[in-house]
Amino acid sequence: MGLLSLAIWTPIFFGVVLLALGRDDQTKAVRWFALVGALVSFLLTLPLYDRFKLNTSAMQFVEKESWISTFNVNYHLGVDGISFWFVLLTAFITLIVVIASWESITVRVNQYMGAFLILSGLMIGVFCALDGLLFYVFFEATLIPMYLIIGIWGGANKIYAAFKFFLYTLLGSLLMLVALIYLYTKSGGSFDIATWHQLPLGGTAQTLLFFAFLSAFAVKVPMWPVHTWLPDVHVEAPTGGSAVLAAIMLKLGAYGFLRFSMPIAPDASHEWAWLMVGLSLVAVIYVALVAMVQQDMKKLVAYSSVAHMGFVTLGFFIFNELGVAGGIVQMISHGFVSAAMFLAIGVLYDRMHSREIAAYGGVVKTMPKFAAFVLLFSMANCGLPGTAGFVGEWMVILGAVKANFLLGFAAATALIFGAAYTLWMYKRVYLGPITNKHVKELTDINAREFLVMTLLAVAVLWMGLYPKPFTDVMNASVTDLLKHVAVSKLN
Repeated sequence: MGLLSLAIWTPIFFGVVLLALGRDDQTKAVRWFALVGALVSFLLTLPLYDRFKLNTSAMQFVEKESWISTFNVNYHLGVDGISFWFVLLTAFITLIVVIASWESITVRVNQYMGAFLILSGLMIGVFCALDGLLFYVFFEATLIPMYLIIGIWGGANKIYAAFKFFLYTLLGSLLMLVALIYLYTKSGGSFDIATWHQLPLGGTAQTLLFFAFLSAFAVKVPMWPVHTWLPDVHVEAPTGGSAVLAAIMLKLGAYGFLRFSMPIAPDASHEWAWLMVGLSLVAVIYVALVAMVQQDMKKLVAYSSVAHMGFVTLGFFIFNELGVAGGIVQMISHGFVSAAMFLAIGVLYDRMHSREIAAYGGVVKTMPKFAAFVLLFSMANCGLPGTAGFVGEWMVILGAVKANFLLGFAAATALIFGAAYTLWMYKRVYLGPITNKHVKELTDINAREFLVMTLLAVAVLWMGLYPKPFTDVMNASVTDLLKHVAVSKLN
């Protein structure tokens, strides 16, 4: 079993064992077992970084075995500079969520922890799959544990939110399945994604494929106007569910554009780039304005995620190295920052059982350590230089200016709006006088919560101050992708 298989199946194994053995009267043992599973799973991904070869766009750590021989379906895994960091990010965020959920989840703890570990393995599978059908299986399978996490441990309207999440994302993926079957027949009976990249497809076929993939990936990102499921789901999901959804699951859609839409239908991608850029700018500007008027902290950060992911798709479809690499960096940094923002809201919710901004005020007076961490994460959410949030957005803006100055100028307005809604929320929640007795009775973060905040703070600052390890890994793959997309595949 190779390193990628270990990264995929180790958390799934621990998750299945938790489902089979855990009971509510064994919560302490279950939590420790889940922590061991998450920690082991994360440690198993670290050798990937040590052994990853820079300056090559070739797939690495490749594993290939026949899976369904009748239809030439293979268990085919590998990572390149585009997908590599998401394997480590997924394992890291899962470990953080297990620690963060240590006390907040008190019922069906084994099922909760097991669902997250299984989800972690499935998401890593999406980033590693080099077989089209294997990708689809992993891509769709991630819906099941997240559906259960929302539907069982969510808020008052959890069933509505769970169904909305499931139906939106499932329906969006049906056209992608049709596209995969078409590519299978067109390639002479192969599900190999690399083979699909070389197919000489006509203009009409490329356009149909582009929109088939768009239907799946746009919902997953989510892009405007198919983003409406996200705020509802975030509000109802438990804190850990919101963190994983924002940090990792949204990235599955954006990753799909790089692995399928752009290399398989390059001419259609160029032809419809204006649409993608337009939708991205609406997300960056309009959705940021929508975030500004939210009264629920979770809903505000949810809309913020849509705006930040707009930067990602904008970077991809301006077709230069700064833009595409900036989009990938933005995906990674958003993983750290959005997880931190949602987990911080969870810390307050565990104490006050309210996400309404109006219910707070003066929290810094009773929780100074916690307020300091949240200030750092808020600054990262604004794109402050020196934090992870700055690097990707700055690269995308530079790439956009290189393509068209007005486009870059429009994208840069997001930094203003991001600062407006984030800092205004921070001011109302953490600064000023203490507005009610409940805030006065708050206690600062404990050692476990301090550990969670510290790990995320280190990640945010490390990426902000020294992004070179991240960009070095992806440079060769991004250059190769853009060369491939620049070559016409028309018959």
